[in-house]
Amino acid sequence: MAENRGAAAAPDMILRNARITTLDRSNPAPEAVAITAGRFSAVGDLKEIMASAGPATQVIDLGGRRLVPGLFDNHLHVIRGGLNFNMELRWDGVRSLADAMAMLKRQVAITPPPQWVRIVGGFTEHQFVEKRLPTLDEINAVAPETPVFILHLYDRALLNAAALRAAGYDKDTPNPPGGEIQRGPDGTPTGLLLAKPNATILYATLARGPKLPFDYQLNSTRHFLRDLNRLGVTSAIDAGGGNQNFPDDYDVIRKLADDGELTVRIAYNLFTQKPKQEKEDFLRWTSENKYQQGDDYFRLNGAGEMLVYSAADFEDFRVERPDMPASMEEDLEQVARVLVQNRWPWRLHATYDQTISRALDVFEKVNAEMPIGDLHWIFDHAETVTEKSLERIARLGGGVAVQHRMAYQGEYFVERYGARAAEATPPVAKMLEMGVKVSAGTDATRVASYNPWVVLYWLATGRTVGGLRITPEHNTLDRETALRMLTEKVTWFANMEGQKGQIVVGQMADVAVLDRDLFSIPGDEIQDITADLTIVGGKIVHGAGDFARLSPPLPPAMPDWSPVNHFGGYQQRAAQKGATQFLAQSRCCDSACNVHGHGHAQAWASSVPADNAFWGALGCSCWAF
Repeated sequence: MAENRGAAAAPDMILRNARITTLDRSNPAPEAVAITAGRFSAVGDLKEIMASAGPATQVIDLGGRRLVPGLFDNHLHVIRGGLNFNMELRWDGVRSLADAMAMLKRQVAITPPPQWVRIVGGFTEHQFVEKRLPTLDEINAVAPETPVFILHLYDRALLNAAALRAAGYDKDTPNPPGGEIQRGPDGTPTGLLLAKPNATILYATLARGPKLPFDYQLNSTRHFLRDLNRLGVTSAIDAGGGNQNFPDDYDVIRKLADDGELTVRIAYNLFTQKPKQEKEDFLRWTSENKYQQGDDYFRLNGAGEMLVYSAADFEDFRVERPDMPASMEEDLEQVARVLVQNRWPWRLHATYDQTISRALDVFEKVNAEMPIGDLHWIFDHAETVTEKSLERIARLGGGVAVQHRMAYQGEYFVERYGARAAEATPPVAKMLEMGVKVSAGTDATRVASYNPWVVLYWLATGRTVGGLRITPEHNTLDRETALRMLTEKVTWFANMEGQKGQIVVGQMADVAVLDRDLFSIPGDEIQDITADLTIVGGKIVHGAGDFARLSPPLPPAMPDWSPVNHFGGYQQRAAQKGATQFLAQSRCCDSACNVHGHGHAQAWASSVPADNAFWGALGCSCWAF
């Protein structure tokens, strides 16, 4: 029998012939789903649900595919990512440095001055078969005149000579606090910028590049949201970000929300922007804004992830853990009091247990005088949090939002702290066992990729994107639990329990139809999952393959030279293999060809057109295939 909200109007949509995962333990595998006015109106028996259809009901046969609740990222810099997406060449998912450099060379050839080519995070050198980054000489050879900025995690940036000139860095430029401009013997910058230990120099350098105008940022954000939809993402909590000022840098996302063009539901947190003036930021924001203002598509979710700069312990595992300054407790207490008094939830970036324990001292002190009560406050990341700290977090009613940063930095963590220390970093299985509120996300777009299936791959297999097993099997999660970590468990972190995250009558109709079955494919393939169909609020926001005709139109990325028009966003491994096979079977008459030399293909899946201009841009003077 179908669970039904009521026998009123005919449903707007019926989804049938699918393997349905509701995450509702009382109704785990129904035969069909009905959607009415943006919410699930019936979940259960196919015959009963089909009998409720009217002349205008859209019935979609899913061809036996797996249907799951739409994914909900607990920590995504989606607003900042959208503003810049069209300017960025993404190496997310690229498995060969040769392929990555071929992409770079092609993009350099079509990028006009004074624009930069930016590769801004989302990858690690360990994902490449070569297990290394490009050298500065290799980057300069590919791009002698066009500025190139490559951000690797939050540990370093690589700039070619043109980018150094554009950024104004020369032998007289001093090192900023917490960063290093690497120099040659004569003091001239080499192009390597190091975060020691914080990423301020990386932020500041990136901010020197050109920005897109407002209309282009609107277009850019729509393309980013569509790529998230392609991966099955229907909701995200935005964690703010450096140089993301409120309210100015929220105008683009607000306009999309006002125009009904958001295809990802966004709950946003406000990230302080002024060191030493954090209390003033939150006093102003809490007086001018109301917690949870907005609607189901765009609303205020509280404070953070940066509350005070003196508590920010950046996660560069290549360097020693930074000690937070003595002023941390006083600074954090002032802000915590403002937030508790105004009943604003908060999230705090904290990588190490040493930071977490000191912050807990502050929160417990404030709670003794101003009860925190039911505020849903959290620690973000918490890679080395201890059981003792988890007990304190639980007693105080807090939670932990984990992300898959170890999937990108696990090798560095093991190198510094040892394999044993990495076995429960972060201790996700222990958190669940203890009943701590916990959920998962990506921390994209700069630290790690925005692909949520890499998160599930990491949670379920314990492996990095480079293939290193860092989490033993007893600390990994079964696939259903991992899926819950990116769906229903995130709702507590947005104060939306029971409103979404499951396929249950009355909840928001957000679903993803997967291109392969999460529960039967080999573990390594989890990271390759995409959505053939994504629905948000009962509306189709993405379709591919058999459902491509249902996908809403999207204008080309602006400007026309945007990397998105040529490469898209996250790069799928299967497509890369296809390009490699194509080129491996090709013959090239040019013995000096940069594309086909050294016995392996160096092109990209979406870059196999039959036009000579493409091959010329890559450096092949033959084009004889």
